[in-house]
Amino acid sequence: MTTGRLPVRARAAVAATRAVNALSRRLGAGSGSVAGGHVGLALDPRLLERLAAGRRVALVSGTNGKTTTTRLLAVAVGGALGRAATNATGSNMPAGHVTALAGAPPGAPAVLEVDEGYLPHLVASLAPETVVLLNLSRDQLDRTNEVRMVAGKWRAALSEAQAPSTTVVANADDPIVAWAAQRAAHPVWVGAGLPWRQDAVGCPACEGRIAFAAGATGEEGGWRCTCGFARPRLDVRLDGDCVVTADGRRLDLALALPGRFNRANAVMATAAAVTAGVDWDDALRRIADVDEVAGRFAVVEVAGCAARVMLAKNPAGWGELLDLVCPGDRAVVVGINARLADGRDPSWLWDVPFERLRGRTVVATGERCRDLSVRLRYAEVPHRTVRDQVAAVRAAWMAARGPVDFVGNYTAFTDLLARTTRTGA
Repeated sequence: MTTGRLPVRARAAVAATRAVNALSRRLGAGSGSVAGGHVGLALDPRLLERLAAGRRVALVSGTNGKTTTTRLLAVAVGGALGRAATNATGSNMPAGHVTALAGAPPGAPAVLEVDEGYLPHLVASLAPETVVLLNLSRDQLDRTNEVRMVAGKWRAALSEAQAPSTTVVANADDPIVAWAAQRAAHPVWVGAGLPWRQDAVGCPACEGRIAFAAGATGEEGGWRCTCGFARPRLDVRLDGDCVVTADGRRLDLALALPGRFNRANAVMATAAAVTAGVDWDDALRRIADVDEVAGRFAVVEVAGCAARVMLAKNPAGWGELLDLVCPGDRAVVVGINARLADGRDPSWLWDVPFERLRGRTVVATGERCRDLSVRLRYAEVPHRTVRDQVAAVRAAWMAARGPVDFVGNYTAFTDLLARTTRTGA
């Protein structure tokens, strides 16, 4: 739908959205991805539905990997369907969705990252062609729903009765996700792996116990409960650096983004692109050169020091990033805040395996650096505590005389990124 064909009220709301976002960027008050959307929705509460009408819409949700998978999917469909409208900065609630669509050409496909709690509402209001479900684990439980409650709402919203034309691309290695997608009309089951299983051991079907077999994504792997609930037959799976399709094809997954978790994000994004009509080879070729996502994994300059910056928000994400950084010899700076966007309760620190940092040069930083320091002491990780993040990176660089890895939770990451200069990957 073109702006000219929108109702008068909606056209005014779109104009206000664009104007407020532009002003926000000009004043340095933000990225211009949220404020305007709030104004637009205040003027027309149905603005998001109106802007999405006539578009092919894909939604991406889950606890970890949403921003990266959304970026990869938007890139993958770009060749076949045209440049996608997307909320590239991770503004994953309705105001951010409005901003993404208000600035997009008429008829452009939409690939939108969606907060877990908002997914049922968007499925009902936008009738998406595709929904991608990545994983579910504990995340900011001081202000969000328990994992099983989120899954129950997904299950109801994505049932065949409620979403008869939606294809659900689901990570079959996560029992909670598989249960949420079980009643979908058109499920596509992807073996993307699930290293963090602490939130998935209870069977959502009978409240029994899930038993995981060795090999999270191999044909001999999987999971099962005594009630009969088990991992569905896979349509596609990740196998090291390859994507394996149901017919046995092995396709090379050459990815510039580092880490097993990003390969998992890539196989989910590629499977979703294929359901939209994109060729496997074309989708994999297009995503291969993506080397950063909203600043994640970028190499930046911090007070004259080179640092690779990464974001982790919860125990599952931290575990994956520690797997990435710990085999190296770089100094590691860990930044922890506990603002509203991070979750006020930092007790999750005790679920993160910081013991893996033993033997490394480690600096604890951020507003809750003392909480982190206590956790590191119990993990027997020698470290320094420097509250200011730039000073912490500088201290780590001086100690190691080389590049630094910075891993921070949400506001720690964004605060540091705002004080850096991009140097390249």
